[in-house]
Amino acid sequence: MYYDCVGSHVILKLYYIGFILPGFDFRFHWSDMALWIVILSNIIAFSGYIFIIFVFKANSYASTVIQIENEQRVITTGPYAIVRHPMYLGMVIISVFAPFALGSFWAIIPMLLIIPITVIRIKTEEEVLLNSLKDYKEYCSKTQYLLISFIL
Repeated sequence: MYYDCVGSHVILKLYYIGFILPGFDFRFHWSDMALWIVILSNIIAFSGYIFIIFVFKANSYASTVIQIENEQRVITTGPYAIVRHPMYLGMVIISVFAPFALGSFWAIIPMLLIIPITVIRIKTEEEVLLNSLKDYKEYCSKTQYLLISFIL
């Protein structure tokens, strides 16, 4: 079963802007960022990518499209034992720290807009999973947080 990707096109466009804007920022010297912020942000953004790799390793069903496969089961191990949508957590980490990793204060604006769209997408995905995936309701009662432990 396949469901239209809520906000995917908007998120993709915001990513384009968020990764192109630092080039203009560098060219026109809009931001003057300390080197330690750039280095630390690169480490954190890279960690977000590594985290997503662990998500894909734990869940072969993880995808950018919302769909339920015929024999899909609920994944409850690895990062899924902590939050229900760890791939989006990795994406949010990358979205927040990539602008700083690229030395741009201005690029944080489009990248932060990705967060509320991601939350809306998660809510839609939750509905699909609750209605279509066996044992998902039980998993929700054990793993309470959607994206960030103790917050959301």
